[in-house]
Amino acid sequence: MAELTTQTYPVLPLHTGVVLPQMVVTIALESAEAKAAAASAGEGGHLLLVPKTDDRYAAVGVIASIESTVTLRNGQRAVVVRALHRARVGVGVIGTGDGLWLEASPIDDPEPTSHHRELAGELRATLRALFDSIGNPRLIDLLAGVDEPGALADSAGWWPDLSIERKVELLEAVDLTDRLELVTDWAKEALAERELAEKISSDVRDGMEKTQRDFLLRQQLDAIRKELGDDDSEGDAASYRERLAGLELPEATHKAIERELDRLERTNPQAVEHGWIRTWLETIFDLPWNVVTDDQLDLHHARGILDADHTGLDDVKDRIVEELAVRKLRRERAGELEAEAPRATILALVGPPGVGKTSLGRSIARALGREFVRVALGGVRDEAEIRGHRRTYVGAQPGRIVRALTEAGTMNPVFLLDELDKVGNDWRGDPAAALLEVLDPAQNHSFRDHYLEVDLDLSDVLFIATANVLETIPAPLLDRLEIVQLDGYTEDEKVAIARDHLLARVNGRSGLKPGEVEVTDAALHRIVDGYTREAGVRGLERQLGKVIRKAATTIASDVEGDDDGARSLTVTIDAGEVTSYLGRPRFHAEEIAERTATPGVATGLAVTGAGGDVLFVEATALPGGDQPGGEPGLTVTGQLGDVMRESARIALSYVRSHRDAIGLAEGADRKPVHIHFPAGAVPKDGPSAGITMTTALASLLSGRPVRPEVGMTGEVTLQGRVLPIGGLKQKVLAAHRAGLTEVILPARNEGDLEDLPSEVRDAMTFHPVHDVADVLRLALAAQVDADPTLSTAA
Repeated sequence: MAELTTQTYPVLPLHTGVVLPQMVVTIALESAEAKAAAASAGEGGHLLLVPKTDDRYAAVGVIASIESTVTLRNGQRAVVVRALHRARVGVGVIGTGDGLWLEASPIDDPEPTSHHRELAGELRATLRALFDSIGNPRLIDLLAGVDEPGALADSAGWWPDLSIERKVELLEAVDLTDRLELVTDWAKEALAERELAEKISSDVRDGMEKTQRDFLLRQQLDAIRKELGDDDSEGDAASYRERLAGLELPEATHKAIERELDRLERTNPQAVEHGWIRTWLETIFDLPWNVVTDDQLDLHHARGILDADHTGLDDVKDRIVEELAVRKLRRERAGELEAEAPRATILALVGPPGVGKTSLGRSIARALGREFVRVALGGVRDEAEIRGHRRTYVGAQPGRIVRALTEAGTMNPVFLLDELDKVGNDWRGDPAAALLEVLDPAQNHSFRDHYLEVDLDLSDVLFIATANVLETIPAPLLDRLEIVQLDGYTEDEKVAIARDHLLARVNGRSGLKPGEVEVTDAALHRIVDGYTREAGVRGLERQLGKVIRKAATTIASDVEGDDDGARSLTVTIDAGEVTSYLGRPRFHAEEIAERTATPGVATGLAVTGAGGDVLFVEATALPGGDQPGGEPGLTVTGQLGDVMRESARIALSYVRSHRDAIGLAEGADRKPVHIHFPAGAVPKDGPSAGITMTTALASLLSGRPVRPEVGMTGEVTLQGRVLPIGGLKQKVLAAHRAGLTEVILPARNEGDLEDLPSEVRDAMTFHPVHDVADVLRLALAAQVDADPTLSTAA
């Protein structure tokens, strides 16, 4: 950019346009100052053309030469000027006379560099695409005759859509690089706007064409149907009305369907609402309104099915048979009953995984002769999963209750709500709250799904819920359930289940025929005792699967070697061969004896979500802190809850306050103590480990180990009272599986022993106690050499 010598020029203000270098334009001399400027310059002279917008002169004008003076058709004079180059306008009036004179410094564009030519190439391509989309070939031809980058940028002045303000901004862009980039940005912006407008126009045009095409095709289809005598001009409403006439429905439901049929007839088939109404009608007509399965209430037949499908669980089977008996009497004596009671009881099967809760639901359905449907509730967080979505939502559908009834094909199936304790809640609602109406016998005769918005009678549905634990089920929902506890199996029951049920299932999955693999009862006992210690039988089934697959490999290899391909081998697995199939045992009967051989370790019993379990409590004394009168510190680890930590403090306080009765060495009770519960990654809480912690501390500080055959459970108070606990049956079954032979329990839980299987009661000795002193007397072995660090004399 080079500025030449400043000179004085007559000024022609431009009020309606902008002239850029290299333009040849005709300017009408409308005002006195315009005529004076033209007269001052004379023909062949030079003018300074300065745009004026909003009462402001531009800082840069253009110097132009007058080519000629002409007279327009209206008789007005005009000058034809050729713009030469930019000029920076000076400040102030320089000359006097009839016109306005200003100083101006002419500006020439610099010699273009390679960068300028690159920018010019991009600008040329963008302007070409823009002018082509505008459909103006004259502008495209104009671009072809311009080579210099500066002139190319100035050619945008011919762009009809460029505003006056932007043209002034272009004129004032003295720097060549800035000018090229400025025009390129404007061109790209305009091109993007035109492309977007064209896309929108195209989409609208395509949509209109599709709508018109669909309309014409439907009209042609209707005409074809009329010619064939298959006129369905009234739509599907007539067929829906025929289906409605064949149903016996409540009056309110009948009216609701009639309203929707009227809407269907009034709605244009091309309208979106037409599809929504049809979907609603299809959904409501798919429900089995008048279909009810007759119950088979033969109690002996039902008990036979339950016994055939499940080994053990006698209490649960008795409760199910009782429910069937009540249903039978209520049906037979319906006319004699004084008042109509709720017709259903909601059973909740609660127990550890793998004890057969879901399969019990199937057996109940088979015993009753009803259809069976299962709804998995684990992880459900949306209330609409239960009650459905409102029809105002796009993609709305009924809830799982309605869909399950449609799937069952009957209005009285056995309905299994699986994993009820794992229902969640968040901002979308609480599914457990939606289940309150479903599982209330006094309300579920008028259940209303949000999608259907009609009453459904669920009172004939037999709802059965399953759960692993009760703590996570909301109290209002739990109040509507009758709890049936499944506490697990004994070792003999597991062996019988494996023999009668699991082996056949595993053999079938492994491609084996009956008789090809035989597993003796001794081998089954070995697998149950050494490789699985669970309340259910899923782990047992997995271990049997390993054994059978290895046997199947042997049989397959033998068949492969036969010329005729016939089986020539029967595999028999006895107790001595189990290790070769499964490796070394995972559990050992002597484990408890090894761990309790050291004073300070006691064996407790606990209940988890997986059933009963054996819980070890370890205590040790730490050095220091044994000055007379000093307060001992207490450290408790093992990821324990607040209740368990308080029990540890109570246990320590009891031992310190009864040190003489327990027989502690002088000063032993003033040592800092650390209590630990192994399996530290598993959260634990509850008060039932109170007597176990007390025993562990007494064992540690007295030097007397805990008897290895003894397990214990019970809550302890500061006075040493032993309070009752829950889950005794699961705890005792866990003790029996672990090889314990004696159990210390609260005296007030003695009645719970009647729930135990007879073989467990006969195999174990139970010690009901009222006081911790009785616990210590029964649990602690004879005195051994005490740890010398526990005595202040050491």
